[in-house]
Amino acid sequence: MVLAEVSRRDPDADRTRAELAQQTRVGEALVRGLVRAQLALALRLSLVVLIGLGGLPWLFAVAPSVGRVTVFGVNLPWLLLGVASFPFLIAVGWAYVRLAERNEQDFTDLVQRPER
Repeated sequence: MVLAEVSRRDPDADRTRAELAQQTRVGEALVRGLVRAQLALALRLSLVVLIGLGGLPWLFAVAPSVGRVTVFGVNLPWLLLGVASFPFLIAVGWAYVRLAERNEQDFTDLVQRPER
């Protein structure tokens, strides 16, 4: 049953793939939508990094007492900017990869979906 479904050709999906390959107006619109979604994702996560890491020096400037706190004998700014920033950046990178792959999967599903 599965092999029969795989071998069956869908002319509508083939037409959409052909529009992508030939870079027609429809194909360009589809690719432009994917690029726009990826750009929006990158900008949102860049904003998260900017606020998360860029806000720390601002916090220490506004509240100098927070900058003088020591944890395990190390000043808090050193711990946050020198140690905690790396797991934060790794988490943001992991989230970006997962969400970008989801955008690409949605695009693939859209292209392979039969038209109604």
